Amino acid sequence: MKFPLGKIKVLLAFLFVMLAVNFLAAQSLRQPSPEERGGSDVRATGHVSDAPVETLEAKPSGGAVVQGNSINYHGGPVLHGNVPIYVIWYGNWTNGTKASDSQTTVNLIDALLGGLGGSALENVNTTYGDNSANVSGLLHLQSQIFDTGSQGTSLTNTRITNLISGHLANGSLPTDNTGVYLVLTSSNISESGFCTQFCGFHTHQTLNGKDIKWAFIGNVDKCPSGCEAQTTSPNGDSGADGMANVISHEVEEAISDPDLNAWFDSNGEENADKCNFNFGATKTASNGSKFNQSFGGHNWLLQQNWRNSGGGACAQHL
Repeated sequence: MKFPLGKIKVLLAFLFVMLAVNFLAAQSLRQPSPEERGGSDVRATGHVSDAPVETLEAKPSGGAVVQGNSINYHGGPVLHGNVPIYVIWYGNWTNGTKASDSQTTVNLIDALLGGLGGSALENVNTTYGDNSANVSGLLHLQSQIFDTGSQGTSLTNTRITNLISGHLANGSLPTDNTGVYLVLTSSNISESGFCTQFCGFHTHQTLNGKDIKWAFIGNVDKCPSGCEAQTTSPNGDSGADGMANVISHEVEEAISDPDLNAWFDSNGEENADKCNFNFGATKTASNGSKFNQSFGGHNWLLQQNWRNSGGGACAQHL
């Protein structure tokens, strides 16, 4: 059957969009809290009634792939060792349209990435592995750069790709297939789907000759009702706190499912997706804000991660 040229172009465009969606994993928007719903907390369990249940809740050893905890292994690699994190601060991070477009936010996120590795929360990721080794639960901020707008203020996935590959090509960032690259955008930057369809996403591409894992996280002060858990911050910066939660979500997934072919459940949800905006037990700071993790000299409200042991559960720690 022959199609007019115009229809062929439309079909090709539709196919491209579908492929693009299939090759990235996004964090959904926040759902109303139990108080906002007026009901009890609904926790992600994902239990399969006839699935085998482990009796121990410790991480697997020797690179063993442990299954039967409501999340499945699909054969792909995980990231091993002390994972380097590279940050591109994109846009106006000195005096932008939101108070959180500031050096204060930069300092807080640096503190987050400086303390997240080896934390109680990140140790939950050690329950994931491939056939060679387990996730270590360690990560560190390797380097960061600032780009005030080389790709304009309206980003697409293609422009994000160009942004990252450009900095790899010119040597301002190393080309490292063992790390995760974070693109953090200020509030004057728009990205198709951000705040309306997702709070962040991660994916991978061949850039500068290597398999590069990267994630997008925007300044969630643009949509606090959808991407921030609370507007009162234990750190005096709700935008930074909201971004910290999204960063934790995406980093955990980028390490346990870097090529989108390792760990996810029968619904396509990765480990952090199964606990999206599920914070578990919290403490209350002096200003009334909530937190559940303390490291790097700060208190944080970070969602739980799915523990791949003991039948599986959302957990703040092992």
